[in-house]
Amino acid sequence: MSDMITADLVDLDLAAQTKQEAARSLAERMVALGRVTDLDGFLADVAAREAQMPTGLEGGIGIPHCRSAHVTEPTLAFGRTARGVDFGAPDGPADLVFLIAAPAGADDAHLTILSSLARNLMDPDFTAALRATASPAEAAALLRGEQPPPAGGEAPEAGTGTPPEAEAPLRTGTASEADAAPETASSVKAGSLTKTGTSAETGAAPEAGGAPEAGSPASEEPFRIVAVTSCPTGIAHTYMAAEALEQAGRDAGVEVTVETQGSAGFTRLDPAVVAAADGVILAHDVAVRDKERFAGKPTVDVGVKAGINRAAELITEVRAKAARGETTAPATVAPVDREGESGEGYGTRLRKWLMSGVSYMVPFVAAGGLLIALGFAIGGWEINKAPSVAEHFAWGQADSWAALLFQTGGLAFGFLVPVLAGYIAYGMADRPGLVPGFVGGAVALTIDAGFLGGLAAGLLAGAVVMAVQRLRIPAVLRGIMPVVVIPLVASAVVGFLMFLVVGKPIASLQKALTDWLSGLTGANAVVLGMILGLMMCFDLGGPVNKVAYAFAVGGLATPNEGSMKVMAAVMAAGMVPPLAMALATTVRGRLFTRAERENGKAAWVLGASFVSEGAIPFAAADPLRVIPSAMAGGAVTGALSMAFGSTLRAPHGGVFVVPLIGNPFPYLLAVLAGTLVSAALVVVLKSARKAPADGGEPAPDAERTVTVAA
Repeated sequence: MSDMITADLVDLDLAAQTKQEAARSLAERMVALGRVTDLDGFLADVAAREAQMPTGLEGGIGIPHCRSAHVTEPTLAFGRTARGVDFGAPDGPADLVFLIAAPAGADDAHLTILSSLARNLMDPDFTAALRATASPAEAAALLRGEQPPPAGGEAPEAGTGTPPEAEAPLRTGTASEADAAPETASSVKAGSLTKTGTSAETGAAPEAGGAPEAGSPASEEPFRIVAVTSCPTGIAHTYMAAEALEQAGRDAGVEVTVETQGSAGFTRLDPAVVAAADGVILAHDVAVRDKERFAGKPTVDVGVKAGINRAAELITEVRAKAARGETTAPATVAPVDREGESGEGYGTRLRKWLMSGVSYMVPFVAAGGLLIALGFAIGGWEINKAPSVAEHFAWGQADSWAALLFQTGGLAFGFLVPVLAGYIAYGMADRPGLVPGFVGGAVALTIDAGFLGGLAAGLLAGAVVMAVQRLRIPAVLRGIMPVVVIPLVASAVVGFLMFLVVGKPIASLQKALTDWLSGLTGANAVVLGMILGLMMCFDLGGPVNKVAYAFAVGGLATPNEGSMKVMAAVMAAGMVPPLAMALATTVRGRLFTRAERENGKAAWVLGASFVSEGAIPFAAADPLRVIPSAMAGGAVTGALSMAFGSTLRAPHGGVFVVPLIGNPFPYLLAVLAGTLVSAALVVVLKSARKAPADGGEPAPDAERTVTVAA
């Protein structure tokens, strides 16, 4: 691999008055060396990144950077200017300008090297050496790690093979990484997450920070912080914030473990480390992935530049929150969890992949289904025959508005299967899986393979992409793999498999399932309703609940009377658990803790809105009594709903979509019957145990459990 920076890419007398001029001057050097193929196209990408967030940093540093299809290989250009260039830093212009150019989809090793540079820019000795040098070759060697900067007051011995932190930026796998001092490992465990090796090295330098050496006796456990850093491109700010937080932690005697969610991907923090953490810092400008891991802990949530410029303040702030007992509320489960914990079996990973697709599909189902249902409610059942509103729309006619709602909902519903397939593939293979997943989902629609076809297409797309990613690829092709090669190859393979191999059998199975649902009558319908009711109430929003719900909304993709009966039964059963707990806390409040009684008030609204999770606090505190009771009531409601023949076109809404329900009064009776059964069983089971002396829930531990679960 050619050097990422050479003397030809260094300008120690950069003559530029604006950041645009500075970027163009450095980019021209890249063009001259064949590192950039289209100067204007590349500068447009740099400007687009700059528009997202200024790239100036305190300390006189400007670090414009981007990923671009016009870059042939990862490249760094360095310019030094006497007059300074404004890159939006709060302390003024930058005299050190680093232009980082990464190919679109650059491989992990290159991005890791670039991230190492970003970390080393936090070292004042490193930047001082760049300001002092008079030779472009010396500056390039310094940036490549071939010449360590002189440490302030304590220069390294000449000829030693163990350079300090700044020597690491543009090398990977060096021996110096293995020589890092072991006594600092506990305070810089994030170094293993960035794959640079620099954290372990930096830990050896600042001993004046007051942090005790790991492995030496300590009078008390250090305060532990886990942090996540991320920025839109995931190249520079992500790793600079990580380095700043680690350094501030060492200075404060705090153990900081950082997960960098950069362009090279990320390695998930060890769950044991997260569980043991006393506080959390999230320094990010893009969404934090798997954020629910940090629920219930004192958390400081800021932009990534705050992580760079105010690292010490953030540590002080999170410690203060911990001292006051401030914690975040439990988060909802994130829709994507690609790799899962180590040691997870294939079945667990498969469930997570499927739930990834379902979680992204549900908003399309909810929006499209409700719009379609409103269209029918306003315009009647013939509204599906209305002409396109793009060609005929009368502002004063209700039928035109009904047609608008119906046709908009139909378009939203049309994304259901492609989104399901695309995000199953995304859950398996990250962004490279999206294109073949969506293509496979579209093929499933074309051949009438429906919901089942979408499931198969998503799994196939993810598997194909994962297989391609395991191939040994020539270095020259790595930059275009994610944006050209993988989408092209995977889409072609998935299209072939769906059109000619597995699609037709799946379409036949989907048709058989649709015909079976259409013909459901009598005892068969009641049994199906009972089973779906049990599933909806088994884990209250968990995987089993989601399987039943996905089965119902999948039927709405090809609506008929049978599929609408299933949707009605599923929603009715899902409303029962929170309503039953609310009723039980009202009629027998002494059987519940104060916290449970408060949760019961909220459960009325949650149950009426079809939010099954409203019963989770009760199930968490007393699962052996609450869950069986909820399942019994859900089974009664599901069976009665099917027996009454109630139908529902809307996939969500609870009592607020009663006008859209076919045969609504028996439907509400079914919900009421299940609620009464569940509430009665809970009261009986709780009354059967030995009552506490104070007439309330005896276990403080249980009350704490309920509060956390809520």
